[in-house]
Amino acid sequence: MNALNSILIEGNVVRDPVVKETPRGSSVCNFSIASNRYYKQDDEFEQETSFFDVEGWGKLAEACGKGCLKGRGVRVVGRLKQDRWTDAEGKNCSKIKVVAEHVEFKPQFKNKDNQVDRSEPSAENSNEVTSEITTNVESEAMLAF
Repeated sequence: MNALNSILIEGNVVRDPVVKETPRGSSVCNFSIASNRYYKQDDEFEQETSFFDVEGWGKLAEACGKGCLKGRGVRVVGRLKQDRWTDAEGKNCSKIKVVAEHVEFKPQFKNKDNQVDRSEPSAENSNEVTSEITTNVESEAMLAF
C-alpha cells in the first residue's frame, strides 16, 4: 500500500515557466512559486516566504506554460518528489519538488488598455479595472487533472 503523499500550496509564480518536451514527446513545465506565511511574534507581525519548485506534465504542462506568468497567483495540488544525484565532486545531492496533479489560476486584472495589471485593484479604481479570468487556460488545466 502506498503511503499518503499529498500537498496543497498557494502562492505567486516567481518567474515565467519553462516548457520542454522529453525525447518521448511528453511536455513538462517547470515553474517556481513563493508562498507567504504571516505570524505574530512579540506583538509584531512577521512574514516568512518559502519558495517551491513545481513540475507539471502532459496537458497540464501546456496549460501551465500559458497561464503561469510571473506574479500570477496559483493553487497547486500534487505530491512531493525527491530527486537524488551525485555531483561532479562525488557529493550526494537531493532536491524536493512538487509534482502538480492539478493547478488553479487566480483571476488576472486588466486595465483599460487590456493589459494585465500586476497589482490588485484598489477601492478607488475598482470601477476602472475589470476582472477577467482566462477560462480557456483554466479549462485546459482542469482537463489535465
